[in-house]
Parts: sequence; structure tokens; C-alpha cells
Amino acid sequence: MPAALARHHRHRDETAAAPTSVSASCDNADFQAKQQAFENGGPKGDVAVHICGTVVAVAARSSQTRSGMHGYFYVAVAPNISIRIVTNLDEMHTPAWPWVSKGDTVDVIGRYYYDSYKSQGIDWTHRGTGRSWPIPGSVTVNGTKYD
Repeated sequence: MPAALARHHRHRDETAAAPTSVSASCDNADFQAKQQAFENGGPKGDVAVHICGTVVAVAARSSQTRSGMHGYFYVAVAPNISIRIVTNLDEMHTPAWPWVSKGDTVDVIGRYYYDSYKSQGIDWTHRGTGRSWPIPGSVTVNGTKYD
């Protein structure tokens, strides 16, 4: 696995097959079930998710990582449950960061990773695919799709 992808996957189950599809519509219940399985000690692996909700927080500045410039925000998927969204700004066709605001309605397709309760999120939210992730992602903000 390339080093740029390894940063999120200390506990990844390398024997698990990569997913091949994701729900065509938002499915927060599916996401919450996957999250709960990981928190209960289930095998850790990357899973495809399609969530929607309201933006509850946005990082004011983007950050440079080994895999490019990234912007971060949090989405409420249920009362008292939010998840970090990681957007690769070098891969996505978006305006300058931040292109989401607190209170925006979003629909996100991406790869859910879970290293621990404090280290989890949804990345691969861009249209690109690769050997390690075959499903194109996207972020739709108030009806405008970015991928």
C-alpha cells in the first residue's frame, strides 16, 4: 500500500476484499451499523458509504499532507453522531477552501476508515479510483456536486 494511503489504516484488515459498490442513495443507517460494528471490535477494513446530513463544523484552513492538500469538515448523520469528512483538494474540482459552511446540507460518497474511536472518517470523496479503492466518491453541497 502506498505510504500516502497507509496513514489512515493502522488497523486495516488486509485480507478483506475491497468493496465493489455503494448505495445509490444516502443510507445513514448502513453507515451507523458499520461504525457500531467497528466500535464493537469487528474486523477493521475500508467500507464504502453514502451518507447525508448537515455540516456541523468546518476547518478554517486546508492542510498539506503526504497525499496532497486536504480540507476537513464534520457532518451530523444522526442526533449526537457526526463524522469527519476528508476532501482531497488536489483531486476535486471545487472552489477555494472552504467550499462548505456550517449548516450546509451535504451528500457524501466515500471510503469509511476506522482506526479507533478518535481516528475515523470518510475519505476518498473524489471521482478518482485506484487499485486500493475502486469506487468514485463525491460531495454534494446544497445540490451542487463536487468530485
